[in-house]
Amino acid sequence: MPELPELQAHAERLTSRVGGATLRAVEPLSFTALKTVTPSPDAAVGEPLDRVARRGKYLLLLHPSAVAVVHLMQGGRLRVGGSTARRPKGGLVRWRFDDAPQLLLTEPGTERRAGVWVLPPEAVMAEEVEPLAGLGPDADAMTVEELGARLRARRARVHTALRDQSVVAGVGRRLANEVCHRAGCSPFAGTANLDASMVDRLHTALEEVIAEGLAEERARDDFGRAADRTSAVHGRTGEPCPVCGDVVREVAYRAYTVHYCAGCQTGGKVLADNTYSRLGIDRDPGETAPG
Repeated sequence: MPELPELQAHAERLTSRVGGATLRAVEPLSFTALKTVTPSPDAAVGEPLDRVARRGKYLLLLHPSAVAVVHLMQGGRLRVGGSTARRPKGGLVRWRFDDAPQLLLTEPGTERRAGVWVLPPEAVMAEEVEPLAGLGPDADAMTVEELGARLRARRARVHTALRDQSVVAGVGRRLANEVCHRAGCSPFAGTANLDASMVDRLHTALEEVIAEGLAEERARDDFGRAADRTSAVHGRTGEPCPVCGDVVREVAYRAYTVHYCAGCQTGGKVLADNTYSRLGIDRDPGETAPG
């Protein structure tokens, strides 16, 4: 799933291409894509698109009368241009503009998990309704004190808490893996036991990894492949750690994989494999970490 650096850079690209253009029409192409009834999807027709913003893992198409909040989920993409066919393959929602290319939200496959919420601007600003209600601060806008307080309040594994959007908005699996490695923190360390030094290292790592990722994404013309993004441990199982040379290891779950370096993060201790994932069962995030 795209994370903060990818989405922030993409919001900037979209703004540069269609920002200021007048919305001519909104065309829902899948009945599952729209998650709200009021305001109407075409409430902002005739108004300029002020810009495309980002909040957490959501893209926001900002118009004076209505805001379209877009969640891409894993495979969704909001692209400039694309097919103009009446029913484009994988098409979910199309926005047509005067004197600017269209925006087309697509998602491959049949699950159709990506979605669009059309909300009044005041509700978006107040973050009082779904899907923005309950979001934590954006990961690139947190003080070290705020990060420490929110992590300790969650009382979970560090990797789990970092991915919890009510704690830190915008972080997913890759960033959590990279931040834990950069900070020298076990992904399964308990947040309640973090000392000030470790919180400081996590905060610094969060700032650095996001800044590096954003610089990399801004150099792209569009979303790149996940495999092309720079990482030290994420997706690098079996490869040498670029810091200490130890092998990168993983703990695999049905829905995701935690990547780590024992030499950098656990004092050389190899974490136990997750037998739950072999049985097709996800471990409860509140359970004691393996190993």
